[in-house]
Amino acid sequence: MLGWMAWTWPTALLFVGIFSAIGFLTVLELKFPGGAERVGILRLTTTRGDRLFITLLGTAYIFLAWLGLVGMPLWWPLAISIGWGFFCFWKV
Repeated sequence: MLGWMAWTWPTALLFVGIFSAIGFLTVLELKFPGGAERVGILRLTTTRGDRLFITLLGTAYIFLAWLGLVGMPLWWPLAISIGWGFFCFWKV
């Protein structure tokens, strides 16, 4: 039934992580409404959801660039992406 996609553990963990982040932001929004708007170093007014989107988009570009320029293994782009996520939620 689910044979149309290669469901591997890394694929499943990726989706679980994304949906968990969205769920966590939903809980934060219900507890602290308003999205915690702020202006970061990019001079954009962003909310928590905007910062999550920028993090996910940047992570996709980091992995694609790594695969195109270096190839395997993917542990280094994972570390860079985690750093990018911290940077986005801290400074953007």
